[in-house]
Amino acid sequence: MPEVVIGFDFGLRSIGVALGQTLTKSSQVLATLKAKQGAPNWQQVGALLDKWQPDKLLVGYPLNMDDTESATSTKAKRFANQLRERFKLPVELVDERLSTQEARMRLNESGGFWQNKERIDGLAAQVIVEQWLSSQTNIRDDE
Repeated sequence: MPEVVIGFDFGLRSIGVALGQTLTKSSQVLATLKAKQGAPNWQQVGALLDKWQPDKLLVGYPLNMDDTESATSTKAKRFANQLRERFKLPVELVDERLSTQEARMRLNESGGFWQNKERIDGLAAQVIVEQWLSSQTNIRDDE
């Protein structure tokens, strides 16, 4: 059954948002939301969810390279729980190690200015969605 997902690249000052769907395994950047200490404007989040009607939400889970949690990991988990409680949708944490670096690399390759924080956050959310889509393909291939 095809699924529509929305992925979030959590940050204390901004949160990247991207859309993905399993049928075409495609993704796109939707927005970068301003945040205050990790709290977005929940009405903006709700408007995106109303518009795109996702089946599942994904939140980037920033682990350290040695698989340990960071201070941001705890905050990202709290954000994921808030999404689940507010919008009554399934939420999945996705290992997002190096997603921001991947986003910067993509911007550099496309001639974009890699220090454009708004574009980086949106692209990082897209990387998170792509990683999840890739893992779903592998799971389905194994079945």
